[in-house]
Amino acid sequence: MLSRRNWLSKAAALAAGTGLLKSAAAGNANQASAAENNSGIYNVKTFGAKGDGKTLDTRAIQSAIDTCYKNNGGTVFFPPGTFIAGTLQLKSNVTLYLSAQTTLMGTTDGTQYFAAEEIPLKGDSTLIDGNVGFIYAVNAANIGIEGMGTIDGKGAGFRSPSKGEPSPAGISGAQRPYHILLYKCTNVHIKDIYLKNSAYHSVRVIQSDYLKFSGLRIKGRVIHNNDGFHFISCKYVHVHACDVRTQDDACALFGSCQYVTISDSTFSTRWSVFRFGGGFVQNITITNCTIYETYGCPIKIYCSRGSRFEDITFSNLIMKDVTGPIHIGISERKSSSVTGDNLPPGTLKRVTFSNIQATVVAPRPLPDSEFESAYRPGEMRSCIVLNAFEDNFMEDISFQDIQLIFPGAGTAAEASGEVPKIAGEYFEIGTPPAYALFARNVKGLSINNLRLKVATPDARPAIILDHLENAVISLLTAGVQGSLSVLRLRNCADVLITSPRVLNPCAVFAEIEGPGTRNIKIEGGDLTKIKSSILLRDVPPAAVKTTE
Repeated sequence: MLSRRNWLSKAAALAAGTGLLKSAAAGNANQASAAENNSGIYNVKTFGAKGDGKTLDTRAIQSAIDTCYKNNGGTVFFPPGTFIAGTLQLKSNVTLYLSAQTTLMGTTDGTQYFAAEEIPLKGDSTLIDGNVGFIYAVNAANIGIEGMGTIDGKGAGFRSPSKGEPSPAGISGAQRPYHILLYKCTNVHIKDIYLKNSAYHSVRVIQSDYLKFSGLRIKGRVIHNNDGFHFISCKYVHVHACDVRTQDDACALFGSCQYVTISDSTFSTRWSVFRFGGGFVQNITITNCTIYETYGCPIKIYCSRGSRFEDITFSNLIMKDVTGPIHIGISERKSSSVTGDNLPPGTLKRVTFSNIQATVVAPRPLPDSEFESAYRPGEMRSCIVLNAFEDNFMEDISFQDIQLIFPGAGTAAEASGEVPKIAGEYFEIGTPPAYALFARNVKGLSINNLRLKVATPDARPAIILDHLENAVISLLTAGVQGSLSVLRLRNCADVLITSPRVLNPCAVFAEIEGPGTRNIKIEGGDLTKIKSSILLRDVPPAAVKTTE
């Protein structure tokens, strides 16, 4: 009689000779696949993906996504490996999970990417920047991307060697793929992924709602317009605990973005961090963030005709080595984010800044950029600018507990310069005539506990207020060697200045000028280091009162 071990050995040999074992192995694989699918997990290798860093796995990955979607959703799982692909479409109720040591890598063959025809290039939002995604979704719900893996866009392959020449990938401009492109999606979560070297913007989301981005690491400094987050007309957006290092805008909010919170994150970029433009923007909270090495003004708000900006709050921010650091402009021009003719003037009201520390510097090369950036003269010395003109006024702007350090070195010629009526990029006004704050056409300005320091002597005043109504400045600490005055007010009305403190000897505390001046009061404070509290030019009688 055969022992059990001998019997199994002979049975195995017999099965091998008749193909039974092969059949059994296939059956086991099918059973494993079925069990996997029943659990809602779809391994891309089961669908033929190699993950060897050589094979183009687009078709296999898309097959896994499609099967998951048809089976009422689940998770498409990427085991460790390098999976190369072109355009992939994410569908409703599907989550992509990239395990640690997994890289989903975009191919540098431009023919493997295609446009999402459902996303119009012209329409009711700013959609003119392209509709090609490495991963994209349209009208999808309950979708996600998560895990400790990496999505690598291989963006350097899409950078043209010189203007007008094709890129190595063969496509450029709006044909380049975003890392992630979402259009009219709802209930989206993306977390923990490392988004690396996109060929365009990293995360571009259009007209979508209920969005959560957490724990992302975004790095893109291989293309001039490597944006981080770029939201267009999105609602209920939450960005938390992310680290973003980009070449272009780190977190742009265009169109009608509403109900947005951004918190506990770090940002660095050649251009702006929080950039707003066009639409009806309201209920935005940005807090507990660190901004560093940002050489294009961290906060930029551009309000064009037909636009409305209301109830925006910035708090608990540290800005280390930045330009700007804040620029708000209201313009007579119409934004591409707003459609229609005969649009009313843009309105901007109730914007607050609190508990902010900033060190302002002249721009310098980013340490990890793959190319050098050019800088305009107006970027070399900058300040906070609130700039409306003509019949436009911004309303109810507040600064509370702000500490700023500026490089100084402003000249007397710059101090006497006029600010052009331009509300575009912050550097377009040239070197501002104030070293800390220039504000024009504001109704309702509140400044409380603003502390200013300057690294080198500066001939410009700290603050210039031009055509302001209803302003309160309390607990201002300022003053720098070489400056004629601390404040300059032109045609301002109903301004109360209380408890200022001047740090360095100065000829005049406040230069006040213009026939539109009325009801200016300066009360208390420490002005022992100045020669004269006020200098009046063409001011109506009794328009200014001082109380020591």
